[in-house]
Amino acid sequence: MTDRRRCTHPASPGLPDATALSAQPRVVVIGGGIAGLAAATGLAERGIAVEVVEKEHYLGGRVGGWTEQIDGAELACNRGFHAFFRQYYNLRELLRRVDPQLRMLTPVEDYPLIDGAGRRDTFRGLPRTPPWNALLFALRSPTFRLADLVRLDAAAAAPLAAVSVPEIYHQLDHLDADTFLKSINFPESARHLAFEVFSRSFFAEPAQLSAGELATMFHIYFLGSSEGLIFDVAAANFETSLWNPLRDYLSERGVRFRLGTEVQHLDTDGPKAYRVHTDSSDPLDADGVVVAADVRGLQHIVAGSNELGSELWRSQIRRLRTAPPFVVHRLWLNRPVRADRPPFLGTSGHPPLDNISVLERYESQAAGWARDNNGSVVELHCYAMDPTFTTDDAIRQLHKLYPETAAAGIVHQQVLRRSDCPLFTPGTYTRRPTVVTPQPGLALAGDGIRVDLPVALMERAATTGWLAANHLLAHWGLHGHELCTVPVRGRSALLRSLAGRQGRRWP
Repeated sequence: MTDRRRCTHPASPGLPDATALSAQPRVVVIGGGIAGLAAATGLAERGIAVEVVEKEHYLGGRVGGWTEQIDGAELACNRGFHAFFRQYYNLRELLRRVDPQLRMLTPVEDYPLIDGAGRRDTFRGLPRTPPWNALLFALRSPTFRLADLVRLDAAAAAPLAAVSVPEIYHQLDHLDADTFLKSINFPESARHLAFEVFSRSFFAEPAQLSAGELATMFHIYFLGSSEGLIFDVAAANFETSLWNPLRDYLSERGVRFRLGTEVQHLDTDGPKAYRVHTDSSDPLDADGVVVAADVRGLQHIVAGSNELGSELWRSQIRRLRTAPPFVVHRLWLNRPVRADRPPFLGTSGHPPLDNISVLERYESQAAGWARDNNGSVVELHCYAMDPTFTTDDAIRQLHKLYPETAAAGIVHQQVLRRSDCPLFTPGTYTRRPTVVTPQPGLALAGDGIRVDLPVALMERAATTGWLAANHLLAHWGLHGHELCTVPVRGRSALLRSLAGRQGRRWP
């Protein structure tokens, strides 16, 4: 909360809580990930009776954590490294419910990026204030020379430096990120290193990602915020550090949880506005519903609920797509990696490897295992996984980048393959479903749901969860929750004007 230009989005006015109503509303939140937990928090804190239904046996969704038996050992597991940037205001506000000082998070002072030629970029020591952060990053980068700045088409690149949300989507969403970057003469080596990291954060290649989405990412992390480019990570496995404490907080406020339970469909012919049917025997009756499921879960529920929404809305949901598969390969090694290895290394030009994490640098369970076994816990991420590559190919890249691992034995390993992240292809922004639905008392939340604010990834999930709660609270005349984002438009009036003129030139 150091950026004085951050935007505050006021809460909708209303009664203080549900005790002022003639009857207490009941809401079922479908999905116990970040979006669902934010929605449940927003509702429960206003006195709504909430029940969270989650198909997994743990909370957190794609940021969930659990303990698993692997080769006879009880090991902490999750779906991989997640960066909690300082500008994730609404996610951090959720976590502050259980840890006001956010001691559950620990800073990562740098996350270097390395390309196939061995050139390395770093975020250490950059100023926080835009545009000097991005300018210094470019000038000191071995992949971005001064001559590249001269060749850059400044007028065409203006939208990157003057993003306004949601206008940037109307300006660039029809283009893919790769085409846009080539059109502004962005140097290829820098494009692969810096921007590919952003596009593949969406588990997609640049040619599959909307240029509007990429420009918004650039605004959030570089030129729209002065929170800086350094992030925090969870100091322990996610269930221990984040979600079990939040579950306790919500349980104290009357929230009930059904884990390991999958919702099949909704209907509107019960004693209340909604009847939620699950794969268990007892349906749940509710006055309102928040669907905070992943893309396939949302599609499954809507397809089985013939009475919901309009045909246009149902069509929007049917047309949602998921990103290509990604792989998280966790290795428990019997030798430590070098002491100077960073907690996180982003890679480009080392297919199929996208990043390497050394977990004992920040996660308490991994640190304990590494200490007890004189080893290391290393995680390999492979996004938009090409079917011609294997996990052995990723391990070979690990050995190339961290040669000491070639002599290490693998004590335990876990390979997770998933394909459940939303895909934001060009031309789809206006077709995405929003938090508000055509069905009264029904709201959507999740990182695949459209919201006209500068948020992405985990912060989009948290923001849509709060907004879903606010929508239902307003439905009952109750006071909502204030939200905060990075500025909704570029910080320079001159660049915004230039970007506006250039926007009319894009085909």
